[in-house]
Amino acid sequence: MLGAGPMCWLQAPCAGSSPGIWSSHPPCGCALGTAGQPPCGLGPPTLPPVPSSPQLTLQEGECCYVALLRRGDWGEELGRGHQPCDTSLPSLWSDVAAGGAERAEAALLHFHHRCCEKPSIPFVWKRPGEIVKDPEFVVGGATRTDICQGDLGDCWLLAAIASLTLNENTLARVVPQDQNFGPGYAGIFHFQFWQHNEWLDIVIDDRLPTFKDRLVFLHSAEHNEFWSALLEKAYAKLNGSYEALKGGSTLEAMEDFTGGVGEMYDVKQAPDNFYEILGKALKRGSMVGCSIDTTSAAESEARTPFGLIKGHAYSVTGIDEVTYRGRKVQLIRPRNPWGQVEWNGRWSDNSPEWKAVSPSEQNRLCQTALDDGEFWMTFEDFKTHFDKVEICNLTPDALGDNATNKWEVTVHQGSWVRGSTAGGCRNFLDTFWTNPQIKLRLTEKDDGKDECTFIAALMQKNRRKLRKLGAEMLTIGYAIYESPSKDEHLNKDFFRYHPSKARSKTYINLREVSDQFRLPPGEYVLVPTTFEPHQEADFCLRIFSEKKAITQDMDGNVDIDLPEPPKPTPPQEETEEEKQFRALFKQVAGEDMEITAEELEYVLNAVLKKAKDIKFDKVCLMTCRNIISLMDSTGNGKLEFNEFKIFWDKLKKWLSIYLHFDSDKSGTMSSYELRSALKAAGFQLNNYLLQLIVLRYSNDQYEIDFDDFLNCLIRLENASRVFLELTMKNREFINLNINEFITLAMNI
Repeated sequence: MLGAGPMCWLQAPCAGSSPGIWSSHPPCGCALGTAGQPPCGLGPPTLPPVPSSPQLTLQEGECCYVALLRRGDWGEELGRGHQPCDTSLPSLWSDVAAGGAERAEAALLHFHHRCCEKPSIPFVWKRPGEIVKDPEFVVGGATRTDICQGDLGDCWLLAAIASLTLNENTLARVVPQDQNFGPGYAGIFHFQFWQHNEWLDIVIDDRLPTFKDRLVFLHSAEHNEFWSALLEKAYAKLNGSYEALKGGSTLEAMEDFTGGVGEMYDVKQAPDNFYEILGKALKRGSMVGCSIDTTSAAESEARTPFGLIKGHAYSVTGIDEVTYRGRKVQLIRPRNPWGQVEWNGRWSDNSPEWKAVSPSEQNRLCQTALDDGEFWMTFEDFKTHFDKVEICNLTPDALGDNATNKWEVTVHQGSWVRGSTAGGCRNFLDTFWTNPQIKLRLTEKDDGKDECTFIAALMQKNRRKLRKLGAEMLTIGYAIYESPSKDEHLNKDFFRYHPSKARSKTYINLREVSDQFRLPPGEYVLVPTTFEPHQEADFCLRIFSEKKAITQDMDGNVDIDLPEPPKPTPPQEETEEEKQFRALFKQVAGEDMEITAEELEYVLNAVLKKAKDIKFDKVCLMTCRNIISLMDSTGNGKLEFNEFKIFWDKLKKWLSIYLHFDSDKSGTMSSYELRSALKAAGFQLNNYLLQLIVLRYSNDQYEIDFDDFLNCLIRLENASRVFLELTMKNREFINLNINEFITLAMNI
């Protein structure tokens, strides 16, 4: 996760701190640890003390930083060169040291936002026309210099926007150019984003959060240009809020801007031709980002001695070679979305190496000595200092060496639901097999190759939007197995004895996991999973293949295989056991030889309570009425002897199935075993039906008692038999009027 920033001792608003004494008491009221340091280890910034007269007075719930901002006469104090020990915002504090109350105020405001969980600064929402006199949507074309980070930890998003500006066609789709503040202006703007295989048009009003008539979040270097700030607001709306944009992966935003497929590289383990890979990617218009790993939260957004920021998302805007002292030097150009704070090593803006390069060559490379966040460095230095590179190919075509190579794309939407299809990874064999399964048929080899190339990209849906409800990115991945010939959901034993043929490189808590594979022609089964079982999420699985590939959901079919009820045995042909059963029936039913729902309830509870192998509460009267509805062929609301006998045989079969799938002999059946148990009873259901049944009949421990299992089977068979009666010749569809539909619903 990039851009979230460390959580330090300035976590909450001030609570009784001593006015004007910052060196001995943290301004936000945290208790100091040993040696004057807070327990978290992130030391307080050594800001200059507040002038003793007048004293700094805190209003209710107010932070010291806010009090300074409110008082407004501290600009000179902060401009005298005092600099805090905190190194994570060096450029802002350099601005303070350089003087000027306006920039010092911006620095203090930024620091307050990073350190206070609930900012008490009253943002004012204003339209661009209320901020400047001559607002423009785009000034001189949308460029990467229009991307300057504000006080929101969304550098990952800004790095993606900077990359977006390098491709005019892609930019024009995300940011429609036919809108402005001129004639026809209505106070609204619209943007387009890709979400789970469809493009969405997001419409927003143009009110933006400000403080003292300055944009608080993303803004352009041109004060009257607003396309980037409005784009950030639209993306925040897509994800639920500005707050939801704190921390993320650049690749995530890149995919939302393009609908493309991403690749991630570990720079230290990148292939030998990595420079060529990056060059081709940029040449094709792919979006490229990079970052430096952190080893702890304290390092997030910490500045290295070379001017690079750890845990921070950079975009890569160029790659080229330059002749230096008679030899070729490979260069790469990252950009910091802050719009400042740059690399200070070899080939940096003011390094002596540029003196040996001609002005024309510098112009070709767009080399400037401006503090705009963009800089050149050698590729060797890049590999030394950066750890991760993310590439988002704008279309699947860009993944091949030949841009005319057309890729086939198939998409599957699915869900992991606890208790039924959230089985976790292969480490959890007992539930792994219950995950959704997709069959992949590779029939054609790549041109001139003996294998088939494809990319599998698994994306979890809407997790960022659900963050306000406590949802986080789940750790996801997938495994690929060679498929047996039968087209059915593979069971536990298959995975017990068969290793995977391929799998995602790692399980990771990113929105999407994607990898490229080369496998021989054949049939395979792809199993998308979360790492831990019982974790719920919706997902989108995309398969890109060079040649036509056929995919099939292994869990999409519903098939009912119910035996015909046996014909009744004439009394004179009954066995001794059947004669005893008839005598018992007569004893319960009475002279009319029919059992009511109340009598059936008594019999079932009396018998099942004696069963020692199952946990059983009771069969309720409604269940008994459902049984009679299933078995009553005469419509009198009672069971005759033959009807009762057929049901009793069913009950014995269902009890045997239940005991067989009670694998731990606990007296209850795991809901993850329900698929196999229902299939043994004649019901092959798809994932959606299975998920509905589990939600209705399992408890919070994913267990199903026998009485719930019995009720489930009765309703399934009742619904199936009514459906088969209504289908007549066509076994797939029925047409019902309102009367028939209500009659059907009342009989289930």
